[in-house]
Amino acid sequence: MKMQTSGPSFIQSCKPYFAMISLQFGYAGMNIITKVSLNRGMSHYVLVVYRHAIATAVIAPFALVLERKARPKITFPIFVQIFVLGLLGPVIDQNFYYAGLKFTSPTFSCAMSNMLPAMTFVMAVIFRMEKLDMKKIRCQAKVVGTVVTVAGAMLMTLYKGPVMEMVWSKHVHPRKSYVTDTTGTTDKDWFMGSIFLIIATFAWASLFILQAQALKTFKNHQLSLTSMVCFMGTLQAVAVTFVMEHKTSVWQIGWDMNLLAAAYAGIVTSSISYYVQGLVMKAKGPVFATAFSPLMMIIVAIMASLILAEKIFLGGVLGAILIVVGLYSVLWGKYREEKEKKTEESIPEAVKGAQINGSSTQLMTIGDIEANEVQLQKAEANYKLASATIALPISEPPSKANQEA
Repeated sequence: MKMQTSGPSFIQSCKPYFAMISLQFGYAGMNIITKVSLNRGMSHYVLVVYRHAIATAVIAPFALVLERKARPKITFPIFVQIFVLGLLGPVIDQNFYYAGLKFTSPTFSCAMSNMLPAMTFVMAVIFRMEKLDMKKIRCQAKVVGTVVTVAGAMLMTLYKGPVMEMVWSKHVHPRKSYVTDTTGTTDKDWFMGSIFLIIATFAWASLFILQAQALKTFKNHQLSLTSMVCFMGTLQAVAVTFVMEHKTSVWQIGWDMNLLAAAYAGIVTSSISYYVQGLVMKAKGPVFATAFSPLMMIIVAIMASLILAEKIFLGGVLGAILIVVGLYSVLWGKYREEKEKKTEESIPEAVKGAQINGSSTQLMTIGDIEANEVQLQKAEANYKLASATIALPISEPPSKANQEA
């Protein structure tokens, strides 16, 4: 490994942090712009179609150029996987998320999305993709974190509480056209929005579980997989929109906030973010990439209260705190698991076997040492006997001596 100076080395080590912080600002901007677009009357079904159509148009050329060699053949099982991935991600996840965002607020939606690691962990245990050993602290941390995260989500769903007055929003008087409609939403709408967000997070977690299997086939063709999923999701979203929206006027889009919302979501959150997050995950791992998600919630809370005059409620704050605590508990358990795997991979097989057997191995090791000592004693005795034999004079046969006489 080449030695680097302290300056370039420090900049290189800061790149993943800068990339993930920039991504959180990008995600936060998507939530704010999308909320404004939905408040102005844009159908979230149409928004999903335009978003993934733009994402397909952006990603597909890179996939065709960079991953044109040895691309896996599309068999029927692979087609089914891509079809289900398109259904879970672009259709179910995005539509329910946008519906929940419309009924609640950007900050609330971001807080709910922090349930993703805990929900993914539960599904991984159900499908036996992850083993649960409650004797280990890392597994206990995951379980406790999951319970705390679910408790936070339930608190945010069932308890709204009084309005929290933020320091930065006391003297803000935003323009009327940008104000959210969260002040006029009823408790029933808030509850329905919460359920929609939970369904969206469940679909997102299911997407990760199935994507882990699909990536085994598309290990070196991730851009191709993403472009095909976005394209399939676009077709499915078009079909869903034709069923749910019967007016042709909903498809009309001009040079306004609706176009900005679709283009921003398609280019930034579905294209650039995928590439950047993939680079960070290769360098630092998935736990590092996921650990920055609460930062998006804080950024959205500040931006929404300044730009949209969003009112933040006590139940949302308390629930968000519980979700973040549970999130980092799950992430800590995942970090410990990855660290143990790396340690086991670096240990030689002989030593690894000794660690696995535990106390019985220690007894076997003591027995082996005693056996070795006995063998050494026998070897020393044989060596002394051989030395004594060599030192004795060898007498000639009597018959030979008589003949010489």
